[in-house]
Amino acid sequence: MSIVELARPEIQALHPYEAAEQVEDTVRLNANESPEVSSAGNFRRPLNRYPEVRPRGLQSSLAARFGCGPEQLLVTRGSSEAIDLIIRAFCRAGIDSILTHAPSFSMYRHYADVQGAKVIEVPALARQDFRIDIDALLAACLPETRLVFVCSPNNPTGGMLSEAELERLLEGRRHTSAVVVDEAYIEFANAPSATALLHRNPNLLVLRTLSKALGFAGARCGAVIGEAPIIRMLDTVQAPYALATPVVECVEDALEDKQLEQAAITVRRTIAERERLASRIAGYEFVRKVWPSQANFLLVEVRDANEVMRHCEQNKVLLRHFGGDLASCIRVSIGSASENERLLQALDTLEAERA
Repeated sequence: MSIVELARPEIQALHPYEAAEQVEDTVRLNANESPEVSSAGNFRRPLNRYPEVRPRGLQSSLAARFGCGPEQLLVTRGSSEAIDLIIRAFCRAGIDSILTHAPSFSMYRHYADVQGAKVIEVPALARQDFRIDIDALLAACLPETRLVFVCSPNNPTGGMLSEAELERLLEGRRHTSAVVVDEAYIEFANAPSATALLHRNPNLLVLRTLSKALGFAGARCGAVIGEAPIIRMLDTVQAPYALATPVVECVEDALEDKQLEQAAITVRRTIAERERLASRIAGYEFVRKVWPSQANFLLVEVRDANEVMRHCEQNKVLLRHFGGDLASCIRVSIGSASENERLLQALDTLEAERA
């Protein structure tokens, strides 16, 4: 059984948009485009023409980077669009549900709420570094649970699932749910991507992004990876011409060898800074705990989160405070060495004021 059969029946029956044909070296009078090329911008492709409905060259380049076939990948406007597409494709409003762990990325709930799907959140084990409890996830699933979202490494806690844990989750929901693994931070982890498990787990979907390790958050480019029939179905849901020409070209440039080498250097520096910051921050009297992280951030528990947030903001350093179950915690993104020094200087003055 393909998990395509778990999708909404009307989505299964949907046909992709039939765009005007695009053929090089022809007179294009079939797409209601302007014949005049704008003088704005300096791009390899003319902006008066529509981009490809799906950027096939970029699709192949991303597939090569992420370790899958081009037919197994859909290029999306960041991984956030992929979350939206998946939930819209699989969940019937008022009937189906998604399941995830908490705390985690808030957009899983957001897009489920937009679709009218129920959200089931299973608390992670806070006393075990927010370990995701696979048995609890499986036990909480309902017959109508079409999607299970796991963020690994997890935002905002920084921990991740082992391959054995993920395989157990996939097997436990083999014919009943698609398991979506959000790997926005995988490049910062000492672990392989879940794409290596695709060949034996047809209910697996993997989300990747260029926002973090490649430093292209402003380009809004990511991907969803999975079985070819699922990707074809999601293709029918995505809007035509989803990726603008300037985005396609700048991402093509980002995937050139020289840029990828620089990105790899940045990742190594970020990991080194992460370990340095974790050690330094743990030494402050007002810090209770720094959680181990496999991502480009640290989750830090402090005695008074509002005080730390206020003091850092006064010193021109912005951190992230979530409230709720994480009311005593702050998430610190790993910046450049100089930015991290600004943070440490601010925390030094706070420590001195409290002495």
